[in-house]
Amino acid sequence: MEGKGKVIVFSAPSGCGKSTIIQKLRERGNIDFAFSVSATNRAPREGEKDGVNYYFMTDDEFKTHIDKGDFIEYCEVYPGKFYGTLKSEVIRRCNEGHNVILDIDVEGGENVMKLLGNDVLTLFIMPPSIDELRSRLQNRGTDSPDKIEERLSRANYEISFAPKYDVVITNDVLQHSVEECEKVIEDFIESTV
Repeated sequence: MEGKGKVIVFSAPSGCGKSTIIQKLRERGNIDFAFSVSATNRAPREGEKDGVNYYFMTDDEFKTHIDKGDFIEYCEVYPGKFYGTLKSEVIRRCNEGHNVILDIDVEGGENVMKLLGNDVLTLFIMPPSIDELRSRLQNRGTDSPDKIEERLSRANYEISFAPKYDVVITNDVLQHSVEECEKVIEDFIESTV
């Protein structure tokens, strides 16, 4: 990867606290990183903004980017719903000297591992248990019971990828998980300078 910044991948099943951990790391301010904004063809959720939470694209726009080879990784996470990371976004951030956080699914994580090898740190955030994950998804109040069951089914599949990641962190106590992630990232940045 071009540039001075390093690439850090976070993956986790939906509801495991991955985005919360990333936000807490950002608030702590001990690591210079820029969040890579992913692209998706799904509709924005309430409060989400284009270019901030995601680059929201139409189906045709997303397919055009695929055809042009513009993604460092992309996949169909749910039927008809694609997510991806634009190469230009990662290169731009690294060239600015920032470490780049990729908040991506397990297939995307695997693709980035193949592409970047030892030049990327991969972290998998694990739920304490499937029952706790179900409770977290229900408490979010954003999904129907059927959608929660779909997410739990997907979670079991995603958890099977955890051994491929450099570090697996169980998010049982948020503060401890944030501190553990911070130490692992700092060690990676220092070891590759």
